[in-house]
Amino acid sequence: MDPCNIDWNEVWKGTLERELESNKNVDCSAIWHNKERARRFWEMFQDNNAKTITEKRIKGMKLSSDSRVLDIGSGPGTLAIPIAQQVAHVTAVEPSDGMMSVMKENIEEYGIKNINCVHKDWEAIDVESDLSAPYDVVFASYSLGMKDIRTSVQKMIDASSRYVYLYWFAGETSWDMHSRILWPFLHGYEYQPAPKCDVLYNVLYSMGIYPNVKVFPFEHVHRYATFEEAVEDFKSYYNVTSSTQETILRSYLKGILEVNNGNLIQRGWSTRVKMWWKKQTEEIGDLNEPLFPLENTRFC
Repeated sequence: MDPCNIDWNEVWKGTLERELESNKNVDCSAIWHNKERARRFWEMFQDNNAKTITEKRIKGMKLSSDSRVLDIGSGPGTLAIPIAQQVAHVTAVEPSDGMMSVMKENIEEYGIKNINCVHKDWEAIDVESDLSAPYDVVFASYSLGMKDIRTSVQKMIDASSRYVYLYWFAGETSWDMHSRILWPFLHGYEYQPAPKCDVLYNVLYSMGIYPNVKVFPFEHVHRYATFEEAVEDFKSYYNVTSSTQETILRSYLKGILEVNNGNLIQRGWSTRVKMWWKKQTEEIGDLNEPLFPLENTRFC
């Protein structure tokens, strides 16, 4: 097969559809409709180590006090809230009920006045009617579960006047590894992971976008007060609905959960990728800053 003739958007779409089928057609945003789970996600990023990671991610974007920012798949406001304290305006797009509810509570708690929330799926967004584009910075942080990724990225470009940042995964994550082991026992067939950054890069390349690429390791910790709390949380991740499946899950969790300061924790790890570029305009711009810098590229 000639790699130059591959439709990488169809590769992405097909892989994502197989993942949805593997997950009983439950999309990645569905598990976050539960408000308690969304609140736990927010709390996971409030310890000092996680805050340091968040701060580094924010510092890695071209932001200033007068920036207008679009956060796609904002979750409970993990990035939107601290960014709003540094810029002029943030629009936060989030489809999940639980995440949106927690984000609004967090906005009120922190007294944030410059965030506009849009409770909608990105693929259903109309840039002209749903948003107040253009934005200086548009980013999607681990929220690229979009079937038509080419159209979704083009919409991000349409909403941006300067920069677009995408964060995604490279290789097998710890979630993939655990699912690969568990899925045959829980569901009777092999687990299908989501498409990774190799496909995403080739979609961008086919669009004439040659992004900067940064690869980095990432570790996060799920923390639970009790074993029952952990079981209830992971039941949704692994689509556990029957008592037989729950027995299998309980046995597995007993083998991977660690005791730490009176809590049970599950450590997760992955290799992650940041891709970003400056939007091409009709103006030549700054010759010292390439419009589509080319690093770690893959050629067909």
